[in-house]
Amino acid sequence: MNTSGPAGQGLRLIPFRGLRYVPERVGSLAAVTSPPYDVVVRPDGLHHLESADPHNIVRLILPQADTAAARHEQAAQTLNRWLAEGVLAPDSEPALYVYEQRNAEILQRGVVGALALSAPADGIVLPHEDVMAHIVEDRADLMRATAAHLEPLLLTYRSDDGGSGATAVIERTTDRPPLLDTTTEDGYHHRLWAVTDPADRAEIETDLAHHQALIADGHHRWATYLRLQQEHTAPGPWDFGLVLLVDTARYPLRVRAIHRLLHRLPVADALAALNGLFRIRDLDGPLPQALDALAEAAAEGNAFLLAGDGGFHLVDRPDPGLLSRTIPADRPTAWRTLDATVLHAALLDHVWQIPDAPEHIAYIHDTAAAVEQAERHNATAVLMHPVREEVVRDLARQGVTMPRKSTSFGPKPATGLVLRSLDLD
Repeated sequence: MNTSGPAGQGLRLIPFRGLRYVPERVGSLAAVTSPPYDVVVRPDGLHHLESADPHNIVRLILPQADTAAARHEQAAQTLNRWLAEGVLAPDSEPALYVYEQRNAEILQRGVVGALALSAPADGIVLPHEDVMAHIVEDRADLMRATAAHLEPLLLTYRSDDGGSGATAVIERTTDRPPLLDTTTEDGYHHRLWAVTDPADRAEIETDLAHHQALIADGHHRWATYLRLQQEHTAPGPWDFGLVLLVDTARYPLRVRAIHRLLHRLPVADALAALNGLFRIRDLDGPLPQALDALAEAAAEGNAFLLAGDGGFHLVDRPDPGLLSRTIPADRPTAWRTLDATVLHAALLDHVWQIPDAPEHIAYIHDTAAAVEQAERHNATAVLMHPVREEVVRDLARQGVTMPRKSTSFGPKPATGLVLRSLDLD
């Protein structure tokens, strides 16, 4: 995908001295990794990661304390202690990093580096989702306290020729022995290589300079990067952010949905409010069968699957009058017909009148977890069908952002394999 940025300016990726775990100082590399911070939503998941190894990265990305200020200070102290103890150590020279994830079904390769920050209006890095101010503020406080980028964003671009440039360097690099090689408990095999040869780095950097990128995962962290850049007016390390860039022309990502858990709305009340506004059909399940029915209905129009009372309820065919009253008319048709748009503008804002605030709504990636939490707490899980990547990319090119948490691209990079210290850079 060629850039539409000013004067043909595209992605500028530079090397950095990665902070990495010293294998001899931890139980295993797999035991110190974590999913991205916003995927670890369940307390049992957090506790599981904390108990996997005393140095698990979750102690930095999701520190636990009574106040936000105490959490961030704790993360900074933990990072400094691990550096002093040699648990984490910087690589000897700056590098770009080739990163590979694979399982029985997927092979994904990309390059990790420090990417020059740019505003959305520049058309170089394209966001596709809105962000929540309180999350950006929390991530900003954590980055200030630690002076580190603890986990890379996932960005995608599309090459014109998958056999040259960055892709060629990646393929050559993966023929060499890696810096690290580990398999995490989710079954993914991870490998990481350092690219230090000036010619290889130049080939990557020259290629990427002709492309723009779509933020696949990490909108809040990208917004945080931009906020902190504004606070540091002198040129320096805050002008760059830690990213993983994947060429989806060669390595397509999966796009999954992110579900909503409505804490204070029982399923019976949710359905009663929708009566006459949507078609409602009760399904027996099990969950995979109900999701198949959702996919079939979503192929015809807006559709949602409600759960939380022990059953599943397929909600589709919204009343056209409801949509005309509640969906803003000044956006492209592709945006106006998104399930997430209809959910937030018509159902949450108008029918159910639920504020988009943490005490009312949780965003959950795992489908079974959303159902289980809804049933446990007499709440409503709204299960979503994923959006196609082409729709996301087309809207982003138009400068139109989707409702927050509309997509979940993956596989996501494991957190903890390589970090970026702003003090080192």
